[in-house]
Amino acid sequence: MQSEPNNPFAEGKVLLINKPLRWTSFDVVRKIRSAIKIKKVGHAGTLDPLATGLLIVCTGKFTKKINEYMAREKEYTGSFTLGATTPTYDLESEPENFKDYQHITENQLHELTKQFTGHIQQVPPAHSAIKQDGKRVYEMARKGIAVKLEPRTLFIKAFTITGIELPKVYFKVVCSTGTYIRSLAHDYGNALGCGAHLSSLCRTRIGEFTLEDAMTLEMFQQMAEALKHQNNT
Repeated sequence: MQSEPNNPFAEGKVLLINKPLRWTSFDVVRKIRSAIKIKKVGHAGTLDPLATGLLIVCTGKFTKKINEYMAREKEYTGSFTLGATTPTYDLESEPENFKDYQHITENQLHELTKQFTGHIQQVPPAHSAIKQDGKRVYEMARKGIAVKLEPRTLFIKAFTITGIELPKVYFKVVCSTGTYIRSLAHDYGNALGCGAHLSSLCRTRIGEFTLEDAMTLEMFQQMAEALKHQNNT
């Protein structure tokens, strides 16, 4: 991929992208890489295909800042669905282990968030991109190979229930990097005794960067075209 002379993206830019539903984070990187004609493009923190929201993409010399951005506090909104679990802890796989949730009270739902606030231990999902013995654990999990992951200590600054429409429970979470909201949904459901899985997720903030300031891929394409035209005149 030949970079164009005076390419402003090669010098380095931080792009705030609103990741579309069903796109992988790498799909976004590939799209941007193709549009700006440089290889040095990377994202600062994966969003699962079924999640939407803020994805920080760095280009050129700014790819050196990726680890710095990845380490920042994250904020998410979304929903858990009570009464069933899934192997992936979200809707990438089919719900199973159905249980009654009708007896769960609003008070229980609000009170239980305290158990998952502050420093907590969390086991990442078996269907995740973590490497074990050089392999992605989700590859082993998909083949039916048992995956054992160790719990990690992380920090959840705030966990609030923002709406209840059973079986759906809407939430907002502010947390440290490395937090799996899918695991939080699964653990929250276990603690309730009825099971739960993540049914929607949107990342609304990374550090000081917010979703309100992000652009769609269409908006980015227009910006890239305008800069290209500007450089050619």
